[in-house]
Amino acid sequence: MKKILQFIKNFYLPAAIILTLAFSRIIPHPWNFTPILAAGTFLGFYFRQSLFLSMVMVILPMFFGDIYFGFHNTMLFTYSALIFTTLVGKYIKSLSTSKVFIGSIISSLGFFIITNFGVWATSNMYSKNFQGLIEAYILGIPFLQNTFFSTFIYLFLFKILYVISKNKIIKQHHVA
Repeated sequence: MKKILQFIKNFYLPAAIILTLAFSRIIPHPWNFTPILAAGTFLGFYFRQSLFLSMVMVILPMFFGDIYFGFHNTMLFTYSALIFTTLVGKYIKSLSTSKVFIGSIISSLGFFIITNFGVWATSNMYSKNFQGLIEAYILGIPFLQNTFFSTFIYLFLFKILYVISKNKIIKQHHVA
C-alpha cells in the first residue's frame, strides 16, 4: 500500500502539469503567449535527473493540443524546440532572477529559430532559398515578443511557486 501511495504522489505532479499545460493550449490567449516554453525550461531544471521525464511532460500537452487542433507539418520542429527548452533548463544551476531572464531569452530564441526554420522548410509560404529563410525569420519577429514575455513571466511564476513549495517543505521538516 505504501508503494502505491508513493507512486500516486510521484505521478500526481507530472500528471497535473501535463493536464494544465494541455488545457492552456485550448483556452483563448494571445498568439505565442503560453506557459509551454517556461514549463519546458522549468521541468528541465526541476527534473534534471530525469531529463526524459521533463521532455515527455512538455511534449505530451502539445501532442494533446495537436490532437484537438489538428496535426501539422511543423510538429517535428515544434517538439524539437520544446526538447531544446528542457535542455536549457537542465543547465540552469539556480532559479535566480538573472538565470530566469537568461533562460527565457535562450529558450525563446531557440524556439524562434527552430520553429521558423520549420515553417520555411515545410510550407509554400517562402521561397526555398536563403532570402526565403530570412523572410521567414523577419516575418516571425512579431511573435517573438510574446514568446519571450510569456516565457519570462511564466518562468518567474514557476520560480516563485518553487520557492514557496521548497520553503513549505523546509518548515514542515522543522516542525516534525
